Amino acid sequence: MSGAAGGGGGSSCQGAAAAASCSSAGSPYAAAAGGGAGVAGRLPARVLEHVFSYLELSDLMRCTLVCWHWNNILADENSEVWRSLCNRSLSDESMRSDILCNLPTYRGKLKAYQYALSSHDCSRNVYVKKNGFTLHRNPIAQSTDGARGKIGFTEGRHAWEIWWEGPLGTVAVIGLATKRASMQCQGYLALLGSDDQSWAGTWWTTTCFTTGRSTETSPSIGERIRVILDMDDKTLAFERGFEFLGIAFRGLPKACLFPAVSAVYGNTEVTMVYLGKPLDG
Repeated sequence: MSGAAGGGGGSSCQGAAAAASCSSAGSPYAAAAGGGAGVAGRLPARVLEHVFSYLELSDLMRCTLVCWHWNNILADENSEVWRSLCNRSLSDESMRSDILCNLPTYRGKLKAYQYALSSHDCSRNVYVKKNGFTLHRNPIAQSTDGARGKIGFTEGRHAWEIWWEGPLGTVAVIGLATKRASMQCQGYLALLGSDDQSWAGTWWTTTCFTTGRSTETSPSIGERIRVILDMDDKTLAFERGFEFLGIAFRGLPKACLFPAVSAVYGNTEVTMVYLGKPLDG
């Protein structure tokens, strides 16, 4: 599995304008495609699609800014261009399974991989599986272990889904963390939400640790909980199915905030899928 859609390095922070692209050198194919103006800008759509199908995500995002003609060609998020990049970037397991079932377009699936949990910004006791989306916690006693997403947010509205695929243990936590928040501690604790660098709720109650407010939700293993972050209003909320559980946190800091999870049970697994901008209503 290549890192075309989102590198395997540590987490980074991007605003809404920059989040659409990854930082990487331009490919020779992008240079060959030209600058949009002149002959390249007048090439037939099928010719440009063939050229674009060899590009990586960062190059494609630059191509959308070249001219209206190129932008319109790449606007079809289920085109052969995005399908080809999906096949090169995502694992066969993630494409065949229901992990990405709520993302109907190839471009949406690529973006989810770009924003997935980081295999390099996590506790040493966990790792991201080959599917690129699922975190596995090793059976280490007296340890709480977490991970951050690859990309953090400073602006805009964002939503992602999280679900457990194994025992919860005593403390299974989902929420947000700054880059300074610890991803490992001794004992079995609510690692996220226990200080001023993270904000989170437990899986079975969505307890807000800094406010003490809790709502009993009792989700089952495999059930998806949606996390909704509004960096403009500085709020964090949760949804379960079609039920809005309410705003858990207000007044979030003006900082780069990352999706984050922490777990205590050995061999448990948790999956996170970025959905993009939440739907109103």
